[in-house]
Amino acid sequence: MSRNARINTLLLVLVAALAVLPLALGLGDHKEEPFAGADAEAETAITEIDPDYEPWFSPLYEPPSGEIESALFALQAAIGAGVLAYYFGVRRGRRQGEARARARREEGPGPDAGAGEAGAGAGEAGAGAGGGVGGGAASRRGD
Repeated sequence: MSRNARINTLLLVLVAALAVLPLALGLGDHKEEPFAGADAEAETAITEIDPDYEPWFSPLYEPPSGEIESALFALQAAIGAGVLAYYFGVRRGRRQGEARARARREEGPGPDAGAGEAGAGAGEAGAGAGGGVGGGAASRRGD
């Protein structure tokens, strides 16, 4: 197994552990909403510290239900993941393209490079010399 494969496997195991361990260990069982968001936790802490606190502003859009709020959050996360994946894909593609171009430059012209150019020249010469039908048609049109 390569070094990158080992690192990726380790990272996947760590992510799975972070997702499963809080549920398996029962963290948050003593709370009414065990895994509430940070906003709800902050609001609870602020009202405990200062019951007369008034927020400076209110949200521009308040979703009608928790399900819609969760869906919008998931959509935001999906868009962010898509942007990051696109960025990293473009970077990888550029790196691969640069590596291919560097490899071609280091190889130099292949053995068929001269033959291809000679073949193209012969084709052009043949078309010009064999005026025949094509040449006559061009001269009659006034081209």
